[in-house]
This record gives sequence, structure tokens and C-alpha cells, in this order.
Amino acid sequence: MQKENNHHYLRKQAHYENLWFYQKTVTLYDMTVVFCRRFLPTYGDRTVDQMVQAARSGKQNIVEGSADGVTSTEMEAKLLNVARASIKELKEDYLDYFRSHKLTLWDESHPRYTAMQQFCQKHNKIEDYEPFFDRMKR
Repeated sequence: MQKENNHHYLRKQAHYENLWFYQKTVTLYDMTVVFCRRFLPTYGDRTVDQMVQAARSGKQNIVEGSADGVTSTEMEAKLLNVARASIKELKEDYLDYFRSHKLTLWDESHPRYTAMQQFCQKHNKIEDYEPFFDRMKR
């Protein structure tokens, strides 16, 4: 009796939807859309497009990297790095907004920083953050 050949030439695709960092990028994208609609001009400001596209790119490159990772670990790593760079670009846009509007950026010394950080570490869905939207002030 001949043995069956069970060679697998392609890696199994990861379920990116279950990845913590993918879930974070979905929420970050959704929250960026809300932020831009609420705090930035509807027309005439390229920042809106830049921020939304950076957030989208972070999310989409994880999806594409996961798919390409089936055949190329190198391509997966490159696309995940593009995702990381897009999120860094988005972070810089948020920092620019805070600086230009003279808003206080919470750091480790702020009394609510630790609680906020712990909340964000445990919550990956936009629904977890929606109750706070009404508290955001212009």
C-alpha cells in the first residue's frame, strides 16, 4: 500500500480578524472617521483625507499582508511594516492637531492616564468607545 503524499506548499492563512492589532486598527479607523467629522472642516482641508487614508492603510495592509503571507513571509513582513508606518503617520497627525489647538496631551503623570491605558488595552471594539464620543469637546 502506498503512503498518501501530504505535502503542503502554502502556509495556512492567519485569521487576521482575530488578531488583537487588527481589531485595534479597525477601531482606530472608525474613531478617526468620527474625529474628522466632528473636529475638522468638511471641505478644504487635506488633513481629513490624510488621516482617514492613513487609518485605512494601517488596517488594509494587515489584511493584505495576511493574504500575501501564504506565499511570501517577506511580503507579509513588508506589508505589516507599511501598516505600522501608516499608524505612526496617523499618530503624528493627531499630535499636530493637539499642538496646533493648544490641547493638553496626557502623559504618564496625568491622573487619568493609567486608567485610560488599561481601558484601551482591554477594549478592541468601536462600541466600547462610543459612550465617550459625546464627552469629546471642540
